[in-house]
Amino acid sequence: MNAPVFNHAIEQYSVFLTIAEQLRNRGYCVIDDALSPAMAASLARYATELNQHNDLRRAGIGRGDDQILAEAIRKDSIHWLSRDNDAAAEWLDTMERMRVVLNQQLLLGLFSYESHIAHYSHGDFYRKHLDAFKGESNRILSTVYYLNDEWSVDNGGELIIYDENDNEAERVLPVFNRLVVFLSEEFPHEVRPSWSDRFSIAGWFRPNTSTHDRIDPPR
Repeated sequence: MNAPVFNHAIEQYSVFLTIAEQLRNRGYCVIDDALSPAMAASLARYATELNQHNDLRRAGIGRGDDQILAEAIRKDSIHWLSRDNDAAAEWLDTMERMRVVLNQQLLLGLFSYESHIAHYSHGDFYRKHLDAFKGESNRILSTVYYLNDEWSVDNGGELIIYDENDNEAERVLPVFNRLVVFLSEEFPHEVRPSWSDRFSIAGWFRPNTSTHDRIDPPR
């Protein structure tokens, strides 16, 4: 391992430890400059290309056969990430390293990770919701990573995180290279209407809930 790669690995590990500490203390964190500038730029280009090539599809509510479009609740378009793209593969590798560290530090039982690019066009939003599905502990940690350069308050699109008393705990602008991590079952949240093209990567760390006759997560 050469020096630049080694230094990057140390910096990344330090970020993961900071995330673990803040999750332990308050259940969520907001990390600026979360990834290397080169990786952040690569992911931003990939998101823009997906949008330009019409490879994003309107997001629904629910999973598998139960999924429905509900534009009164959410209006964004998504593309599930896989390893068929170098930028996406690097993102997934980074999240795997984070999974290992968070399990070591917090004993959360994180087993797998899924994520998608999300695009909010003019006026798009996502009403207040929880990421963990009703009656199932199928998501433990949520991640949101932002890809928007030169974002201002006037562009809207803030992520609002609510506490257990339904009070606003944090209002997060979706600025470039910012990562948000929070406990999926504990924090209702919403995306306010966006007045400019807003790109992010939404993701979830999951436990192992597969059985002999049912693979989880379904797509």
